[in-house]
Amino acid sequence: MNLPIIRLSRVVTALFAALLIATTVIQFAQAPSLRARPDNRRTLLDNYSRARGAILLPGDQAIASSKPSAGELAYLRSYPQGPLYSHVTGYYSFVYGAAGLEAASDDLLSGSSDALFYKRVSDLLSGKQATGASLQLTLNPKAQAAASKGLGNQRGAVVAINPKTGAILAMVSHPEYDPNALATHDSNDAVAAMNALNADPTRPLVNRAIGGNLYPPGSVFKIVTAAAALSNQTVTETTQIPAPARMDLPQTSVGLPNYDKAACGPNEQTTLQHALEISCNTAFGWLGLKVGADPLRAQAAKFGFGESLRVPLRVTPSSVPAELNPPQLAQSAIGQYDVRVTPLQVAMVSAAIANRGVLMTPYLVERVVGANLDILDQHTPQQLSQAVSPEVAATLTRMLVSTVDTGTGKPARISGVAVAGKTGTAQQGNGLPPHAWFTAFAPADDPQVAVAVVVEDGGNMGEEAAGGRLAGPIAKAVMEAVITR
Repeated sequence: MNLPIIRLSRVVTALFAALLIATTVIQFAQAPSLRARPDNRRTLLDNYSRARGAILLPGDQAIASSKPSAGELAYLRSYPQGPLYSHVTGYYSFVYGAAGLEAASDDLLSGSSDALFYKRVSDLLSGKQATGASLQLTLNPKAQAAASKGLGNQRGAVVAINPKTGAILAMVSHPEYDPNALATHDSNDAVAAMNALNADPTRPLVNRAIGGNLYPPGSVFKIVTAAAALSNQTVTETTQIPAPARMDLPQTSVGLPNYDKAACGPNEQTTLQHALEISCNTAFGWLGLKVGADPLRAQAAKFGFGESLRVPLRVTPSSVPAELNPPQLAQSAIGQYDVRVTPLQVAMVSAAIANRGVLMTPYLVERVVGANLDILDQHTPQQLSQAVSPEVAATLTRMLVSTVDTGTGKPARISGVAVAGKTGTAQQGNGLPPHAWFTAFAPADDPQVAVAVVVEDGGNMGEEAAGGRLAGPIAKAVMEAVITR
């Protein structure tokens, strides 16, 4: 064989090898990503050819389901209570793909999850039409409705948790939106609906309960500062600490004032308990400096700050700045400077204290069920951390009950029930009204619910907003919806 033929044969062999490698990569390595592409029409049509699993409340009430539809899309996704659960369910759209649980649990709802392999084989052998699995959620319908009604036309969010398990009982973000408008099979209507939502400056598609632009927590963060001080034995609840009308911050001429411009006690002194009851800024600024930046960050981490959680919705991690000079530390200790949180994180702080210091991992899906409501998977509650000792949790609980009974938390009092809670009025600067916060748990002696409420930009009260007056009644309504007496 002459040299040109040998060279040609080598080129042909190399081309066949490249073709074989390319087809192998496409068919095996790239197949999952190609199948998952939102513009893959073949996959979309295949998904719409079978019933998608439902999203259910306890009691099997569907808040998302698939209904038969005429045309090439055999099923239409329907949301009977669309806006109320919009940030939980999300939407399933032929034009825009999926969001919320529809996206986070798509493999289960569509039936493509590896966990459903044996179910798919069984359906194939028995001749049954393949369907997706359904998700039964942890949400309490009464608590969800109370949270949404309480927020009304105000922007903000509410999260409620079962402290003993981590089950999320309510997750509401306002403004809401109607996922049915995006699930429609009329592409022109779906595009118009999405354009309107994207053009809305209030950002209704953002789930403020677990993400978006995180909030400064204001005085609800004082719970974390108090926990760090008690855990490090810096103070006890009766220790006298400095509480002047204005604290001189080191390294700066800018002072840290109290809300009412007055000292928090006689001789500019007060106890930790009283400082928490009246939300004394200067006492907690001093306490932050005494505790130190590293212990404060470490305590926040024990409450879940910095954790990348999925519930299974992705939760944006809350944060305390990595570098803090003394004035920044004092401001961070009262929940200002660059401390940023989700409402879920604030609810987790209260839940950990309620549960004798044990923080449970939050979750939304109680169980995965088949078409006949047979249980395919049951969630097992899991501990995330030991945030504080049982002794510190008991001390914090006493102080938080006193805050509701005699301090700034009075608007959240429930007749016949001991409520532990804390207010927050988070300053934003730039001339914007403050965010109003309230977090609480009840009953304090046997907690059934921990809740966090934030109302953006002072809500309907504007510059006059305060956490107790604005957010406290919302938290109260949610707790009353859950508590069994």
